[in-house]
Amino acid sequence: MSDSPLLIQDAGGIRTIAIHRPDKLNALNAATLDALDAAFADAASDAAVRVVVLTGSGPKAFVAGADIAEMNTLTPVQGRDFSLRGTRMMRRVERLPKPVIAMVNGFALGGGLELAMCCHLRIAADSAKVGQPEINLGLIPGFGGTQRLLRLCGRAATLELCLTGAPIGAERALQLGIVNRVVPAADLEPETMKLAAQLAASAPLALRGMLDCVNVGGECGIEEGLEYEAAQFGLVFSTEDMREGTSAFLGKRKPVFAGK
Repeated sequence: MSDSPLLIQDAGGIRTIAIHRPDKLNALNAATLDALDAAFADAASDAAVRVVVLTGSGPKAFVAGADIAEMNTLTPVQGRDFSLRGTRMMRRVERLPKPVIAMVNGFALGGGLELAMCCHLRIAADSAKVGQPEINLGLIPGFGGTQRLLRLCGRAATLELCLTGAPIGAERALQLGIVNRVVPAADLEPETMKLAAQLAASAPLALRGMLDCVNVGGECGIEEGLEYEAAQFGLVFSTEDMREGTSAFLGKRKPVFAGK
């Protein structure tokens, strides 16, 4: 029996990665952060993988947070290193050249919300709860929570969530722009896989270009972002997929993208 904290499955170009620590509500310890980093590096390099779906095992939690028992013993230097460890992994996810969908099946608190926010899209069950409760532990978010919340939902909501530590329901998270969709819990997996299949059938090089443009644009000025987008737009004209897509449109047929 594997000791890995992850369960990984492939089907139809979709790789599902489930954090599997149900007795800890899938809390993120150092070993889990390292396993996720390796899993996403592998997904990036595997040409058969078009889309990644990230979720948590069990009905209760996506990820309930970082592992408090492990953090309780850390020194200040070790605490900083733990933060950087998680931040590096989440930047890998954020910069993955393939779409990553967070399937938020329950609690996404602290490090769990931070992990969901670094994914490109988030679909939540209507029963899910999200939040940054670190203040209740005498801590602050350490895996990018203050920064990604700020970019997703603005200063006022970020300060409310971080300063109070109070969790919010999925519908409020949708209103704030933290998640993209909310569906009944029973429909979460089929709805997520439906979206994943749609993306898996799309032109992978165009998807990569869009992800690159949004990542660059979120971290630079408008002029630089527009220049980068124009360059990426030109590059896709060199792809077989662009010729296939435009020819299929003109021929009134469904395109078949090869990722070339």
